[in-house]
Amino acid sequence: MTSTGGAAGSPRRLVVEADGGSRGNPGPAGYGALVRDAATGQVLAERADHLGVTTNNVAEYSGLVAGLEAAAQIDPAALVEVRMDSRLVVEQMSGRWQIKHEDMRRLARRAAEVLPRAQVTYTWVPRAENSAADALANEAMDTRGPVSRDPGPTPDAPSPGLPPAPAPVGEGARARLPRPSGAAVRFDDEQPVTVVLVRHGETTMTVSRGYSGSSEPGPSLNDHGRAQAAAAAELVRRVGRDLWGDIPYPTELLASPMVRTQETAAVVARRLGLPVGTEPAFREADFGAWQGLTAEQIEERWPGMLVPWHTEADVRPPGGESIEDVGRRIRGGLDALLAGGVDRTVVVVSHAVAIRAALGVAMRAQPSAWSQLRVAPASVSIVRLFEDGRTEVAVAGAPSEGWAPAR
Repeated sequence: MTSTGGAAGSPRRLVVEADGGSRGNPGPAGYGALVRDAATGQVLAERADHLGVTTNNVAEYSGLVAGLEAAAQIDPAALVEVRMDSRLVVEQMSGRWQIKHEDMRRLARRAAEVLPRAQVTYTWVPRAENSAADALANEAMDTRGPVSRDPGPTPDAPSPGLPPAPAPVGEGARARLPRPSGAAVRFDDEQPVTVVLVRHGETTMTVSRGYSGSSEPGPSLNDHGRAQAAAAAELVRRVGRDLWGDIPYPTELLASPMVRTQETAAVVARRLGLPVGTEPAFREADFGAWQGLTAEQIEERWPGMLVPWHTEADVRPPGGESIEDVGRRIRGGLDALLAGGVDRTVVVVSHAVAIRAALGVAMRAQPSAWSQLRVAPASVSIVRLFEDGRTEVAVAGAPSEGWAPAR
């Protein structure tokens, strides 16, 4: 990239935000860094990578090196302020503390060689002010792969880990894009509440095809499931930006109380910069006595019940919920979101049966037909609910390979 310079020919000023972390110390680690234009706050570059097993401090230094290298690529003559929540790195790179660990000395030398010392200053910031770099580090650890993005001059695009920029306004109302091709037909300006439905990532129960319902907290995401969650989070982050531009950027994030949905929502939260709220209405079906069993085991113990549960909708497992029961619960959850206000987007991390019910309710399809809807792990779907009762359903996509029935 070329330098644009500062005012009256003064050097350009850039800000590097860097972070690193390890899950265990040492443990699986990753770093994240981004470069902003100091004058506008615009994100110019994002870098992150998974480091394998190492220490938290090595990860912090690796993020620093990556951020400085990205800044040098943007403008090698720029004045760079590095902001980190690691007091150790800030004090060591400022020359006030000694560096005793050899790996850290090596990385510190590498960082010092990227740009002339006179061009770089170091500032310690609280962790809360370094959330964008932290989000990138966690994205790399979740996906176990590199991140390299150069967003460019798009001032309305929020950076990962930060709240979205305020929407443009005009004459007291949010500026709107025209309804795009393929949108549901309306002949007025009424706005809905948009609900972005995300299924959790893969777990051991997904792989074994076991029925894991809401009567137990359930399993955690496996490694593949965490990578799926990260891919879904990136897709959700694009809603209201370069995808579905007529939809408001998400401002609320909810998840069912199950472990796998809370873990998936935590990954999404890091990308959106939103807290996670828990909403029991969007929990998975209660499978009762079928909990933890495979389809083959259920059929062996309760011959002839499983297929009618999926296709007739009013059949209940012993001690569990029918599809119609789930539908009534989900309808109440959607009604509550609509009552909370329109012209906003809420992300809901939920489960296969619950998401099928949400889509079925929105489409006014018979509950007996909901089992025909395919809801892959970490897939994203959208329903839009209007105050006059009209609805719109959109298929957003599944960022992952593989699919299993309701779990």
